Amino acid sequence: MAAPRTGAALAALFALLVGVGITTTGVGQAQDRTAPTAVKSLRGDVGLEELGAAPPVVKQDTPSDGMFGRAYRQQPPLIPHRIETYQVTKDFNQCMTCHDWPANIKAGAPKVSETHYNDREGNRLDKIAGTRFFCTQCHVPQLDAKPLVSSTFQNATEVK
Repeated sequence: MAAPRTGAALAALFALLVGVGITTTGVGQAQDRTAPTAVKSLRGDVGLEELGAAPPVVKQDTPSDGMFGRAYRQQPPLIPHRIETYQVTKDFNQCMTCHDWPANIKAGAPKVSETHYNDREGNRLDKIAGTRFFCTQCHVPQLDAKPLVSSTFQNATEVK
């Protein structure tokens, strides 16, 4: 009967494999150290100390009026741009840098609804209510993607 493998035996096996990997690295590769290597930066021509321009906001294909239709009367508006990299924490909401008043005027973005400034008791607040702070609880990005499963759903205006 074989003895069970111990942690020491596994560590020795790992060390052996790592050692073999290190000694075989570079085998069969040319070692011409006189030829300069051209490295292309992902930043392009922007130096390390310089700030690059912010990339443009990528909008998704939207109707000519810029708004997506809603499937039912109380549906929250859909988000017409990508949000994968947006930071939303308990202390900071990147959506509000464009959609909170008065920043929305400069950004040309829709201002959040006035209802988002009311707390649970209906008291008017000067900032977004905590219950409305995490936008993606209700709002989702619109994407014209192939459905994962077939559906016969019709929006409220299509049902007769």
